[in-house]
Amino acid sequence: MTDLKGSRTKTAGSKRQRLMVATAQVVHRQGVERTTIADIARAADVPVGNVYYYFKTKDELVVAALGEHARHLRTLTDGLDRLADPRERLKGLVRAWVSQRDLAARYGCPTGTLAVELDKRDEGGLDAEAGRVIRLLLDWVEQQFRELGLADPGGLALTLVGAYQGMSLLANALRDPDVMTTQGERLLAWLDSLGGAPPAGDPA
Repeated sequence: MTDLKGSRTKTAGSKRQRLMVATAQVVHRQGVERTTIADIARAADVPVGNVYYYFKTKDELVVAALGEHARHLRTLTDGLDRLADPRERLKGLVRAWVSQRDLAARYGCPTGTLAVELDKRDEGGLDAEAGRVIRLLLDWVEQQFRELGLADPGGLALTLVGAYQGMSLLANALRDPDVMTTQGERLLAWLDSLGGAPPAGDPA
């Protein structure tokens, strides 16, 4: 009986996770308003009726999608945190952005485009949820600049993340992934040009 219950719990968790991932992907491609629960169920390979067992409304699914974006961001930054040098962590972040250039050219930044769409709603709702995901990114980037010992790490974080949002927007508007490539190279050069502490083990 215990094994059966555990199996059911695992299956339920798997379906919920599939719905979260599917929502993040479908909403990125279609936008919130054009996406239906049936679209999400189809992408997750879950019967439509089962969706309501996990999420009562489409807005709950959108919150779950934002949670999926946050989870993906944490996975990325946790991996980058294994690098000893904060400058290399930031450069790794830029390279990760550029690696998604084809997706960005077609649909834009997943969190940025969603935040813009949700901002058209009443304040204090899902727009605030989207802002929290972007804040996670800003806080992590700011910490890297702080570890480099640079002045105004918060301002530098805004510059870097703002540049990413801008190049994603332009790549999407122009349907040109090369925008991400060329601007990513500029950002890498900019990061190299900044002062700050040398990598661990290097002479000062």
